[in-house]
Amino acid sequence: MLRAAGVGLGDEVVVPAFGNVEVAEAVAMAGALPVFADIDPATYCLDASAVEAAVTPRTAAVVVVHRFGRLAGMAGLHAVGRRHGLLVLEQGESEAPYDEIARRRERAAYLDAKLRGVRTPDGGDGHTYQQYVVRVPGNGRPDRDAFARAIRGKGVECRVPVKTPVHRLPEFRRCVSLPETERAADETLALPVDATLTKRDMQRIVSACNALGGLLQPAF
Repeated sequence: MLRAAGVGLGDEVVVPAFGNVEVAEAVAMAGALPVFADIDPATYCLDASAVEAAVTPRTAAVVVVHRFGRLAGMAGLHAVGRRHGLLVLEQGESEAPYDEIARRRERAAYLDAKLRGVRTPDGGDGHTYQQYVVRVPGNGRPDRDAFARAIRGKGVECRVPVKTPVHRLPEFRRCVSLPETERAADETLALPVDATLTKRDMQRIVSACNALGGLLQPAF
């Protein structure tokens, strides 16, 4: 899509650093330079004001990635694109059948109501909960990783959605300030929300998390 739009050598393309290394790789394959902008902490997608701050005379496009079943704030991003004459491309996620999405939303609503000691996701409009991503309070990555180990020990499968932001990878290393991206990489944890989970499975998740969540306090 970038090549078809004439984006190439000498151009810059604004992309997220919170995961999706394949997007930065695609920009590089087109001959352009990926430029990383920060995310909105609620959606984990590109933040319009951060994108605007990253625009230079060489910027040709923005690639927006929708994350975890939550859509980016496209109105603000398209407004930035219009102001600067930029191509705005979107990368979505695979669509699930409606009944599966409905069951994931039911499980997400249960977790929203029952979980204590972690920050639950901001549902927003149309969230399909491809992943149910919480924030673990405390001292960032060490506490998040300890929390993950503890609930895995109680039989709860969980995963760190983004282990290393793209701007920290050797092939794309940049000296750029992305505080929300860094914070999200240190604090986020994806809990199970599959449509196949039973009520007992959901109770196990809540019990394991709540036994730990109240012990963690925000860092000062």
